[in-house]
Amino acid sequence: MGKELLGDSFGLSAETGKPFELNSPMVRLTDKAKEYMQSVSNGGYVTLGVKGGGCSGFQYVWGLSEKATHERIQWSKPIDDILLLDPMAEMYVLGSEIDYVEELG
Repeated sequence: MGKELLGDSFGLSAETGKPFELNSPMVRLTDKAKEYMQSVSNGGYVTLGVKGGGCSGFQYVWGLSEKATHERIQWSKPIDDILLLDPMAEMYVLGSEIDYVEELG
């Protein structure tokens, strides 16, 4: 498989294997995910939204943005100064951890 950004919504960290704390941010990024996002964003932001479709009725929509503002979407406060969430996606990704791997195994 190709390079992938993965999310784990089961409440366990992919890095530590431990449960998230209740005061954790809405979405956590592993160091590998942050590095990858920084490498593709060219000093801007990576955006994450959801739309209807996919296996469970929704699919993730990834994008890039030069600014943290958009005329049609009020992005969330940047997560780790790199990831912007579409507010409509927040309830679907709450408590998730996003990781980056080069192969699925």
